[in-house]
Amino acid sequence: MSAGNTNTAGASVLVHGAYISDTAHLVTPRPAPHNSRMDQTAANAICATFTGATLEFPFGPEPNVWKVGNKIFAITGAPNGVSLKCADSPTADLLIDMGRACKAPYLPRGGWILIEWGTMDADEVTERLKSSYDTVRASLTKKAQAELC
Repeated sequence: MSAGNTNTAGASVLVHGAYISDTAHLVTPRPAPHNSRMDQTAANAICATFTGATLEFPFGPEPNVWKVGNKIFAITGAPNGVSLKCADSPTADLLIDMGRACKAPYLPRGGWILIEWGTMDADEVTERLKSSYDTVRASLTKKAQAELC
């Protein structure tokens, strides 16, 4: 590991594409390789694979609103990235504090973040999309979950 990837606080570990010290402070973000960046087409393709996920256009052709059980779990192209729900507000706050995401426009509460295209590698965005879907799906009633195709 190069000297730029550690600090004097102690050892650092790679977590979701960023080096984090043992005191949970961001040390150095790892830039996403150019060939593994996410875009709206790729995010939509991933969302389409989730059981019961539906794509809606309540605001016109943009943004693309992904729902499960009539609840939003992702908004792609909003405005220049993907808005999604974190499993909890502390996770959202940490990602925002680390500079890995920002507050989602029009969704100020409940752990929603905006990940701008090109700021995270595709694997991490995919993981966060799946987590958002799982979080929203788990909030559905048992009956609604059972009815998903």
